[in-house]
Amino acid sequence: MEIPTLSDRYSATEVQGYYDSGCWSTDTFAELIARQAETWGDKTFITDGTTAFSYAELRDLSARLAIGLRERGVGAGDRVAVQLPNWAEFAVVAAAIARLGAIMVPIMPIYRRDEVGHVLDDAQVSAVFTASTFKNFDHLGMYRDLAATRPTVHTIAAVRAEVDADGVVVPLANLLSEVDAVEAAATLGSPVTADDPYVIVYTSGTTARPKGCVHTFNTYASGARALNTAFAFTPEDVGFSPSPITHTTGLVTGVLIPLLAGGSTHVMAEWEPRRGLAEIAEYRCSVTVTATTFIQMALDVFDPAEHDASSLRVWVSAGAPIPRSVVERARTAFPAAKILSLYGRSENLCTTTCTVDDDPEKSLTSDGAALPYSAVQVVDDNGNEVPVGEEGDIAYTGPSHMLAYLGRPEETAELYTPAGFSRSGDLGRSDADGYVRVTGRTKDIVIRGGMNISVREIEDLLAEHPGIRANAVVGMPDLRLGERVCCYIVPTDTANPPTLDLVKAYLEDRGLAIQKTPERVEIVTDIPTTATGKIQKHLLRQDIADKVEQVTSGA
Repeated sequence: MEIPTLSDRYSATEVQGYYDSGCWSTDTFAELIARQAETWGDKTFITDGTTAFSYAELRDLSARLAIGLRERGVGAGDRVAVQLPNWAEFAVVAAAIARLGAIMVPIMPIYRRDEVGHVLDDAQVSAVFTASTFKNFDHLGMYRDLAATRPTVHTIAAVRAEVDADGVVVPLANLLSEVDAVEAAATLGSPVTADDPYVIVYTSGTTARPKGCVHTFNTYASGARALNTAFAFTPEDVGFSPSPITHTTGLVTGVLIPLLAGGSTHVMAEWEPRRGLAEIAEYRCSVTVTATTFIQMALDVFDPAEHDASSLRVWVSAGAPIPRSVVERARTAFPAAKILSLYGRSENLCTTTCTVDDDPEKSLTSDGAALPYSAVQVVDDNGNEVPVGEEGDIAYTGPSHMLAYLGRPEETAELYTPAGFSRSGDLGRSDADGYVRVTGRTKDIVIRGGMNISVREIEDLLAEHPGIRANAVVGMPDLRLGERVCCYIVPTDTANPPTLDLVKAYLEDRGLAIQKTPERVEIVTDIPTTATGKIQKHLLRQDIADKVEQVTSGA
């Protein structure tokens, strides 16, 4: 499959402008690490509570791992999937892949056979890094099965695993070349530039299958550079990252932001709010960017007599709009911290954000404004900007936009307005100062705790169930997660309709991640449609919202 190039997205004038402004740099990921290692040496860059690597160790280990990967046949342009929890080894693996000029394909740990198989095929992956087991799931077994029918996958590197190497599987430790790190770095050279493809991150939207967003190191790093300014991140800061490091938020805020600033980062593999607060205190974490649900859960358990959050100076809520009441609670619980809101997507990282210098009221009334050298418009169905205060599709242009969706030129082209802004499919309104409030979305997705869930993916799987005649999936309101998945079902046998447990088991057996499965089933005799047969999901959303409200209010 042909990988898009810089000129597919950016004109020569745009490229020069982004370099002149400092948004982009000639530094590749490997060159940035090498330069920061010279400056910061033995300073801890990343820790997960059990394993830690300094800047110098990150540089040296990644060079040795890159040599080992090259000996396995991985080279520039090859795609390497990484499905790991928030472990410190992720930074070493990501750096090694970049040193070879290969392209990292991060996969969230919750994804299972169906989603993972799609990504392996779509990206034409040749090598994989994975945990042996995590949260009682046999990741290594899954990849063995997937590789058995995919001869292009020639290497599965098992991290933190005591396994015997065979023709395909190899422990991570066995890939670390014995070559001296300095010699390794010299041997590897600079096979790519900062404008070559660096990462393909998959996102779910209105279609049943995730799409691969192809980014260069510059498009990714430019977002991190701008956010460093927005959050005033310094070498003294320690980031706290419980968000998946194998997706946009975790990769940008858990790795690139602290790396660019010369700071440190603490990543957390399994989120639990009390433990999270304890680790913030233990590692003196000062800046965190999480889905809104994380801060809500932390507030629910926070006890000032037990928890010390005095190190926190910035907590950014992303993934879903943060309610005003949550901001106010957080300011009371964490008085030393600025509570900010951010809105982004995998196609362009950060679309809008509040900053540490903004009027605090902006986090109560908006999801921020565009960063410098970026611009946002709220547009109508024809892509024309609507007046201030009117609702429309939030569209972006700037240095952080992906090159394209992998292998989907038509879907890529459909993103852009006549003025060259990239439509998000999310609805919002702007104020006179350019601050945007996300109000809804045009996409048919459910946002559960900041995670985008394609409803069509679920509906397509349920359509194959012999006991289900028709189904429709919508989001139902939830105070903690924002939304949960609700499924309306017309059963084949009305006397014996499928239960929630049966539906969940059926979907899990087909490889769907547990977080994507329905958490409520509504059995109905029919599903409302228009005269042309289109499901009227707004009626279903209103129905389930009314039922949830009745329970909440005690009616």
